[in-house]
Amino acid sequence: MDRIERAAREVFGYHALRPGQHEAVEAVLAGHDVLAVMSTGYGKSAIYQIAALLIPGPTVVVSPLLALQTEQIEELDETAATGGAAGVNSLVPEAQRREALEDLEHDELEFLFLSPEQLSNEEVLTEVSAAKPSLFVVDEAHCISEWGHDFRPDYLKLGAVAEAIGRPPVLALTATASPPVREEIVGRLGMRDPDVLVRGFDRPNIWLGVERFHEAGAKRRALIERVRDEAKPGIVYSATRRLAEELAEELRDAGIGAEHYHGGMRKHERLAAQERFMADGIEVMVATTAFGMGVDKPNVRFVFHSEPSDSVDSYYQEVGRAGRDGERARAILFHRTEDLGLRRFFAGGGQVDEEQIRTVAETIQEHGGPVGAAELREEADLSQSKLTTAVSRLEDVGAVRVLASGDVVPADLAGRIDEKVEAAVAEQGDREEFDRSRVAMMGAFADATTCRREFVLTYFGERFAPPCGNCDNCDAGLVEAVAEGPFAAGSRVVHERWGGGLVQRYEENQVVVLFDSVGYKKLGLDIVEERGLLTSE
Repeated sequence: MDRIERAAREVFGYHALRPGQHEAVEAVLAGHDVLAVMSTGYGKSAIYQIAALLIPGPTVVVSPLLALQTEQIEELDETAATGGAAGVNSLVPEAQRREALEDLEHDELEFLFLSPEQLSNEEVLTEVSAAKPSLFVVDEAHCISEWGHDFRPDYLKLGAVAEAIGRPPVLALTATASPPVREEIVGRLGMRDPDVLVRGFDRPNIWLGVERFHEAGAKRRALIERVRDEAKPGIVYSATRRLAEELAEELRDAGIGAEHYHGGMRKHERLAAQERFMADGIEVMVATTAFGMGVDKPNVRFVFHSEPSDSVDSYYQEVGRAGRDGERARAILFHRTEDLGLRRFFAGGGQVDEEQIRTVAETIQEHGGPVGAAELREEADLSQSKLTTAVSRLEDVGAVRVLASGDVVPADLAGRIDEKVEAAVAEQGDREEFDRSRVAMMGAFADATTCRREFVLTYFGERFAPPCGNCDNCDAGLVEAVAEGPFAAGSRVVHERWGGGLVQRYEENQVVVLFDSVGYKKLGLDIVEERGLLTSE
């Protein structure tokens, strides 16, 4: 038994580590940056817990969920050998915050949990830096990616934070990361040649299916009937707040204990509804995607979608909230082709235009030095989301830099405003096309006659040999051996117009390629071979 296994067993009581956990800890101990992409419940937190004990110096853990921070701190405090854990966030009284930072300074604390907002506080950042952390952990790392679902602007500064605290090894953890999301996490955190470990995406106990409809009323009736007949508890995801409320009411009329949940509710109402669901006080939660992160209820027997998600990333994250106890669970998408229209509309609408990007660039240039987000937002007269997008596009093209404090400074704007704005606008256009391609992939999933599990897993870059035997298409006998083509799945190819890309899979005489610039494209194999559209990279 090596020291990693010994710490896992003797300190934390883990009888065995899962594939990828040992490898991730080993890489961290060797001083490497690591991105661990593992499904919820797989044991990502064990990676930093074990690594922290085997590296001298404190560990800083950034997490967006205060409730989860509290839970992890309590668990670590119960294990005396861990050296103690504390949190610095808005729920912690000032005296406790001060005590935690002092303990960190005097090397009397092993784990310090922070929300990303706290690291914008110059005093907190200074004290964390003085403690010379030996490991910087970014939990829920997909929050740093605009393609990652649950995007949080406060995560954008974490790459600068890592540098400000002495640049210890960076360990990023997430349960949702397709290749584009992984790439953005690595880039925004400034990770250096990281070990990227993708494990545990297959959830074989969840049956995957799609029921197709032509008429909205028939779809709604079928959904109500199916929910009524399924074992409870369960979750129904809807595309809009209004629909969530309407479905919850119809389910109650059908004699089912249902409530709605969405971002338009007051915070205390959302928390109360979630607590009732977690305590089995609600049979069915009808929710928008606002109901998600931190929902770790083992006995959810089904997750139904009344409309398609905005991407396969979002869909699989939502589906993954079923069957966490390992027992059988069901995931069904109730689908009309017309339902994709709303998703296409949101994906096709630009968040910022050229004028808005230019305004932000010129405002930053006029300041010459650091300018805070609040001041920048006021001077540019933009919403928070538009400002964040504009700054992100300018940062993408090297025009500005986001500091650890959250302030923005010009990086390469002097005399180059027009050039940088043009490049940022092009970057925004590419992202919108990428988003549209992700909606198209969600539509392809709904229409697929191949193994649904193979579709999802290859989307995330995890190879799988169908049939899975636990989806509607496999049950119907539609699934045959995976088609092969001129390029191996997972290999890099180049297109004359779209540049480099990754071969995802083959289906019905087509090859699906994830291009770095424009996203997912389906190309006819006959045309690819006749015209030589793709070449090996």
